[in-house]
Amino acid sequence: MIRETAPAKINLFLHVGALRADRLHDLESLFVFADAGDMLEASASDDLTLEISGQFAGALRAEPIESNLVMRAARLLQRETGIRRGAAVTLDKRLPVAAGIGGGSADAAAALRALVRLWRVDISPDDLRALAFRLGADVPACLSRAPVWVGGAGETVTAGPLLPPLWVCLANPGVATRTGPIFRAFDAANPAPGRPERPQIEGGGYRSVRSLLENSRNDLQEIAIAGEPVIQTVLGRLAGLPGALGARMSGSGATAFGLFTSASAARRAAQYMKGTGWWSMAARICAAAPARRCVEC
Repeated sequence: MIRETAPAKINLFLHVGALRADRLHDLESLFVFADAGDMLEASASDDLTLEISGQFAGALRAEPIESNLVMRAARLLQRETGIRRGAAVTLDKRLPVAAGIGGGSADAAAALRALVRLWRVDISPDDLRALAFRLGADVPACLSRAPVWVGGAGETVTAGPLLPPLWVCLANPGVATRTGPIFRAFDAANPAPGRPERPQIEGGGYRSVRSLLENSRNDLQEIAIAGEPVIQTVLGRLAGLPGALGARMSGSGATAFGLFTSASAARRAAQYMKGTGWWSMAARICAAAPARRCVEC
C-alpha cells in the first residue's frame, strides 16, 4: 500500500493578471505547504476504484466519482502511460472543500505521486508536471511540498526561497467561495489588470517573511470579502492574535491563514478560532531545506 498526504496549500501572496487566450489568468504566487492535510492511500487492484471518507467527504460524495480530481488524475495517468493495472484508492477528506487551500488539486497531485510509485511508472518530473497541468492550474505546484514560485497560469514552477521555521493557523468560517465566480468577479472589476510581478524580499529570516507580506497582496481577497464579509472578520482576528507575523486569505478563499514563529502560538490560535465555531487547524510549514525535514508532508 502507498500512502500520501495531500497537504494544505497556502498562497503567501497571489498577484493576478489578465485573462489569456486559453481562458486562464497570468499570475505570480508563492505556494507553501502545511505538514498536514487530506490522506490518500492506494493499493493494487484489478479495477480502478475510489472511496471517500472523512469530515468533508459529503460534498464530494454528492458528485459522480468519475468527475473527482483523484479519479481523473488516475485515468489520465493510465491513458498517457499505457498502464492497464488498476488501484483501490481511498481518500480521507480532512480539509474543507472550495476553501482556497488546494484540496482538490493537492488530492490529484497526491494521487499522481502514489500511482507513479504503485504502478512503477517511468515518467520524468517535467512530463509529470505537464500532465498535472491538464488537471488544473494548481496541480503542478502541488506535486511539490516545499515552497515554490508559481508563474504563468500555474505551469511555471520553480524552487522557492529558504524560509525560517514557520507555523500556520488556518481558519475557515464555513462558507464556500468557488474559484470560477471569484475570478469572473475579478475580471469585471479589473478589465485591464497589470502584469503580475513577483515581490521583492528584503532581509533574511523572519524579516524576509514580513517583507514579503508587506510588499505583496492577494488580488482575490477583496473580491471574496465583498461576497462573504465574514472573511474579513476571520482575518482581523487572526492578525490580532499573539505572535502573528501577519494574516491573509489563501487562493480564492474562504480560508485565511496566520503565520507564527512557534508551534505553541499556532496551536493556541487554532484553539481560539475553533472556539468561534469555525474550522481551524495548526501545522508546520514544510521548509525548502533541508529537504528531508518534510519528506512525509
